[in-house]
Amino acid sequence: MDAARVVVWHNPRCSNSRAVLQLLRDRGVEPDVVDYLAEPPDRAALLRVAGESGLGLRGLVREKEPAYAEQGLADADDEALLAAMLDNPRLINRPVVVTPRGTRLCRPPETVLPLLD
Repeated sequence: MDAARVVVWHNPRCSNSRAVLQLLRDRGVEPDVVDYLAEPPDRAALLRVAGESGLGLRGLVREKEPAYAEQGLADADDEALLAAMLDNPRLINRPVVVTPRGTRLCRPPETVLPLLD
């Protein structure tokens, strides 16, 4: 990643995701916006973000998504979570922000601020 690059895994229907974009833009940062539902991350990218964020796959999975319960993911191991998230990117929580200062799931939106200082 280029040292000045900021990437946001974004869902335009998500209020938290929209708020993170606004916070970035208010601070003069125009991020690379990736609509991860239209352009899902591949296996390597998802594993990298899970590791860099310190959350692991379990921390990045969206438990509120109906597919989470439908697929019985509460007791799933990392391989099953990864397969489910790759197959159905709606299971990936958002917004994820990647900056030279770190990678973070930015819920609530203000958690993006330390990545900018």
